Amino acid sequence: MMKNKQLAAVILTLLATAAFSACSIKPPADQFGFGPRTSAQSRYTATIEPPSQPLKPRRMLKVQVSIRDAGGRPVDGATIDIDGGMPQHGHGLPTKPRVTRSLGDGRYEIDGLRFNMGGWWELRLAVTSPAGADRITFNLQV
Repeated sequence: MMKNKQLAAVILTLLATAAFSACSIKPPADQFGFGPRTSAQSRYTATIEPPSQPLKPRRMLKVQVSIRDAGGRPVDGATIDIDGGMPQHGHGLPTKPRVTRSLGDGRYEIDGLRFNMGGWWELRLAVTSPAGADRITFNLQV
């Protein structure tokens, strides 16, 4: 019986430590908004076109993103994988957003984006084109 109590105490301690660690992550104060954002290796610059309605939790969203290369030229024909989550809570997006249309001039439509609660969210784009593969992160306040 004592072993079960000790095991429960260890598990509770680990869970509390993980929760505290996730909540102690601080958002990058100067990097919020729709961009422009430069990719990690400076291959691309991306800008999310502001949606017609404010970002709100529990609403399916469709957004457009513009991708430019390092020289400022539109990037057409790119493959874009979308990921994200809440760094302070340690969970990902509740949906699997994806590019549904290429709009030309380096613009792409992302559909199926949803935030399940208010707070700081990261939206990460993995962009691949002939210029190479790179990642762009947007910090959004929902």
